[in-house]
Amino acid sequence: MSGLMAGKRLLITGVITDQSIAFSVARLAQEQGATVVLTWYGRQSLVERIAKRLPEDAPVLELDVTNAEHLGSLADRVREHVDGLDGVLHAIAFGPQSTLGGGFMTAPWEDVAVALHASTYSYKALAVATEPLMDKGGSLVGLTFDATLAWPVYDWMGVAKAGLESANRYLARYLGPKGIRVNLVSAGPLRTMAAKSIPGFEAFEEAWVDRAPLGWNLTDLEPAAKACLALMSDWFPATTGEIVHVDGGFHAVGA
Repeated sequence: MSGLMAGKRLLITGVITDQSIAFSVARLAQEQGATVVLTWYGRQSLVERIAKRLPEDAPVLELDVTNAEHLGSLADRVREHVDGLDGVLHAIAFGPQSTLGGGFMTAPWEDVAVALHASTYSYKALAVATEPLMDKGGSLVGLTFDATLAWPVYDWMGVAKAGLESANRYLARYLGPKGIRVNLVSAGPLRTMAAKSIPGFEAFEEAWVDRAPLGWNLTDLEPAAKACLALMSDWFPATTGEIVHVDGGFHAVGA
């Protein structure tokens, strides 16, 4: 089988609809020769139905990244379908409504803790859970949204992403000796289900389309998905701890 991902075995989290970056990664990965295993959380029938839209069948495993039992059994459950992993996509983030949409100053710690657990600590937790499956090395890729700036309405999710970006560097440090690369893709705003759940998210859209030097398509998920695949391929063998911006160049220019 030919293709950029020929022979690769990938675990992809975060598929909710076919308008998610994770779905685009799974589809392109299969088209490029990879074997894909998906995970679901909370909505099994929905994810299984969406999985049928992929070019090939893909097993779907339950995974709550805040559940220690799920994480502890993940490696064994993945081994029921593939004998190891070459790549893992962390496409998971969640914050209670109080943590987004302008509630930064009023969100209670209990809600902030949920956001940090699901969106930041889970990156490390998933790395630990899948490390035994990458005994010959591999690649962990996560998704961020430029956390160097304070954005309208993003609030505690922005803080969570800042933590994610820091965790990315520490994971690169600790997993590098085991041959595991750890990188993030920082995508511009996309009209995914996750984005639609953030009150006022449209505040990003007009500015991004106007300012990005390459322009920006709010509905085209493929550029971000292709970056994820490239980082999980053999073409970035010496890159780790990196954040690759897929945002039309918005991050590089001022007003």
